[in-house]
Amino acid sequence: QLQLVESGGGLVQPGGTLRLSCAASGFDLSTYAIGWFRQAPGKEREWLGCTGRLGNGISTIYADSVEDRFTIARGNTINLHMNNLQPEDTAVYYCAARSFCSGVATAFNSWGQGTQVTVSS
Repeated sequence: QLQLVESGGGLVQPGGTLRLSCAASGFDLSTYAIGWFRQAPGKEREWLGCTGRLGNGISTIYADSVEDRFTIARGNTINLHMNNLQPEDTAVYYCAARSFCSGVATAFNSWGQGTQVTVSS
């Protein structure tokens, strides 16, 4: 069974940086597209980006709202590097997997349990 675990969340001051990791068990990370999402209290899930198969190749894509601050990096885990964090970035952050990249949360099949990011002074 596909299993994803997010880690790296915590409390950070405005302007700070965090790196979140998405680790997989039961499948090879390189086989799947991995999307990053977040959900703040009272808000819908927000798509942040995705890395994996897209069209005829492999791509990494980002939401317009975060592309200047967030970076998805592939390694042993799929990492989300977040720079210049602000209070409005406070949310539970999730990674999710599917066969290829999508900007629609409901298109993803497997989800982690999330990791809390709190940006506050």
